[in-house]
Amino acid sequence: MGGCLPCLQGQADDYIETPDPEERRQQMLEAAEKRQQANESRGLKDPEGVKRAQKRKAEAEEKANIAGPGEGGLKWQMG
Repeated sequence: MGGCLPCLQGQADDYIETPDPEERRQQMLEAAEKRQQANESRGLKDPEGVKRAQKRKAEAEEKANIAGPGEGGLKWQMG
């Protein structure tokens, strides 16, 4: 009698438990962050160096904006 459903025998052993939704969301978030970091550094030998240079440039621009026109910039004379 038990031979008519052989595909159901041992089914409990093949069961794979899926993580709860919150754990799955966390895994997906980590994977997305990893992909984003990989894409940002693609083709760069020193991705951290590029980030430092961008930060220095942004700071220099911010200082120039704070100084205002005429202070620390080119001076124009009309005449």
